[in-house]
Amino acid sequence: MSKVKPLLVPVVLALTIITASCLGSGVGPQVGKTAPDFTSTSLNGEVISLSPLKGKPVLLNFWASWCDPCCYEIPFIQEIFEEYSAKGLIVLAINSWEDRNTVQEFMTQNQLTLPVLIDYPSKKVAQSYQIRTIPATFFIDKKGTIKAVKIGAFQNKAEVENLLKKVIS
Repeated sequence: MSKVKPLLVPVVLALTIITASCLGSGVGPQVGKTAPDFTSTSLNGEVISLSPLKGKPVLLNFWASWCDPCCYEIPFIQEIFEEYSAKGLIVLAINSWEDRNTVQEFMTQNQLTLPVLIDYPSKKVAQSYQIRTIPATFFIDKKGTIKAVKIGAFQNKAEVENLLKKVIS
């Protein structure tokens, strides 16, 4: 027991430092700030940038097919895409962790049609949004301002719709 105690303090200290670094410094995209611009290519080869979308509300969802919480919530994101696109909402699912073929296979198998941007292997979009945990969803208003951020999976469509109220007038 006396041999364990001297090791306990450095281990706890190391875990505290690692946890703090994963949580980040609070710097980066924040509610009330302008959403970082980016350019990426969709699964169908379309080049999409955020800045030309000003004037429209945008939902950005960072996800991966190997992420169980992402797979849980993606049907809700798909439903939002189907229902709110006609009302002017732009839905963009961004995958920064998998190649185009893997993502396309997942989309086909799950009969998903929402627009997906491939940010792999550069991860530039994920880096500009300082993504450390997925799923992560940003709600951006018509002026390009981040109005809400959700880290973790949505539990249902209503939860997504509740945050959409902040960007859809």
